Amino acid sequence: MIDRRQFLVVTAALAAWPAAAQQGGKPQRVGLLSVAPDERFQHSMRELGYIDGRDVVFEIRDMEGRYELLDKMALDLVRLNVSVIVAAFPAAVLSAKRATTTIPIVMVNTPDPVELGLVASLARPGGNITGLSTLSVDISIKQLELLREAIPRLSRVALLWNPDSPWHRLAVKNVQARGASLGIQLQAVAARRPEAFESVFRAMAAERAQAVLILADPMLFAQRQRLAELALAQRLPVMGNVLGYAESGSLMSYWADRTELARRSASYVDRILKGAKAGELPIEQPTKFEFVINLKTARQLGLAIPQPVLIRADRVIE
Repeated sequence: MIDRRQFLVVTAALAAWPAAAQQGGKPQRVGLLSVAPDERFQHSMRELGYIDGRDVVFEIRDMEGRYELLDKMALDLVRLNVSVIVAAFPAAVLSAKRATTTIPIVMVNTPDPVELGLVASLARPGGNITGLSTLSVDISIKQLELLREAIPRLSRVALLWNPDSPWHRLAVKNVQARGASLGIQLQAVAARRPEAFESVFRAMAAERAQAVLILADPMLFAQRQRLAELALAQRLPVMGNVLGYAESGSLMSYWADRTELARRSASYVDRILKGAKAGELPIEQPTKFEFVINLKTARQLGLAIPQPVLIRADRVIE
């Protein structure tokens, strides 16, 4: 006979045990509709007690920057009857939504899912979608403000966007409005494919752009190294979004902390695998952000980043 304390310990252990283990060890399939495999999410799942191959099997579908592949990949995950789909960006969420109304979908980087028609509300999403709203439009405005602080005399910025992204038109409108209030003229330059980059940068030079702000997008992210090289050839400082931009040679990057996003999206998956309904889980917003400055690039561009801006950086690449 066990005492009350032992009973509580056993009860807590059972509650924390992965859902697959409770079902006789049969692993559940978790679909990742993603830009590229990201070990942060798998690591976060391991921290929650899920062992790959024993408790879960990750079905990874990498679009490689090609939007036209998303619908097929989402349908493929549905045919596999995955237990949940983790969609890494807005277009992936929309493809997953078109593919299924029953399999739970956890979104990771999605701005204003209510306006995009994905959920009924943040507090009670309804349907089969929940997850994280990264407030991408607000982050893009913050990126512009950081650019202005780093380059005080900035007055003309090229805004690189992708017409295939479902949230970019709204972002262009809002960032241009914020630019006007800062006395900055925003030149919106669109690119659907990498083949357009050469002409895009010629257009930036023709309009005498002084810097480039790149909106978050999987196609553009996949080409971050080339974009950094083209910008450097035109002596244009670049503000990117996730850390990979600064690491690939852009001047700066600013985005929601990816480790936190992975941890919190894994928490959603954990709750869903244990029986929670996606439509009843409130949508959350990021609380941690990562600001990175590449000083090597700054030196190549002949820029002196003001000390107050350097102090605010979470990381400085020398």
